[in-house]
Amino acid sequence: MIDGLHHVQVSCPAGSEDALRAFYGGVLGMTELTKPPVLAARGGVWFRRGTAEVHCGVEAVFRPARKAHPGLVCTEVDAVAAACEAAGHEVTWDDNFPGFRRCYVHDPVGNRLELLQPI
Repeated sequence: MIDGLHHVQVSCPAGSEDALRAFYGGVLGMTELTKPPVLAARGGVWFRRGTAEVHCGVEAVFRPARKAHPGLVCTEVDAVAAACEAAGHEVTWDDNFPGFRRCYVHDPVGNRLELLQPI
């Protein structure tokens, strides 16, 4: 039986870790996690805030996820969206998910993220 979700992984190109740190850590306010040494050798970077973990893993032939996405629950989605826009990331609002206020934004390497707040 499945009891919960530990993390989601998005792909990233080699050498993009600093840009990802600036976005996930700086803009979204997530905390960078220390990867186990054997996994750190592969590159990439991991983040957590609350119960949400996003692992950014290096993929040799990188293609950003344009449709697939993690859905990150926010207590103040408007503030998070404003922080994304202030950092130069376009935000697209979508009111087609009953019970939630939500928007989409792309990380610095082009992966789609959904930011949502229960209403």
